[in-house]
Amino acid sequence: MRVITGKARGVRLKEPEGADIRPTTDMVKESVFNIIQYDIEGRSALDLFAGTGQLGIEALSRGAESCVFVDESPAAVRLVKENLEKTKLAGGRTVQADALRFLDGPEKYDLIFLDPPYSAGLLEKSLKKVTEFDKLNTGGIIVCESPAAASLPDFGEPYKRLKSYRYGKIAITIYTKI
Repeated sequence: MRVITGKARGVRLKEPEGADIRPTTDMVKESVFNIIQYDIEGRSALDLFAGTGQLGIEALSRGAESCVFVDESPAAVRLVKENLEKTKLAGGRTVQADALRFLDGPEKYDLIFLDPPYSAGLLEKSLKKVTEFDKLNTGGIIVCESPAAASLPDFGEPYKRLKSYRYGKIAITIYTKI
């Protein structure tokens, strides 16, 4: 697991021990960032269910202004902090909190990465909360990782599902706020 490009290009990130955290594969991560590559520079990001922090770290490496990394697990938050130190990237802030409760806060973001544990039903709940509490700035992007068989909802305006991509057993779905 490495940073693909940008300021921290090539830096190998620390990986979790055990099976509690399921990191996004480098192939899927590279595809995600190819899709959103022109929507990162100077943006604020939220890496909800951060795990290793690799999605938010990739965004920071590619020029995002800031990223908040949220995870309920103390071990995951420690891992994100270690990976931020290893990459020497500025603009990262870690928060140990329940992801759904964190969305009750006042902050809005330009990029939101949602990659929760698949079996917990948290993707649909967090998407609903993001749209209900209007956590995305106009023109912003939500990137969702899910099992390929999952069916994600459409939302009314101003939220719009742009496209879904399939990578083997994984699907990436992109939403925007118009």
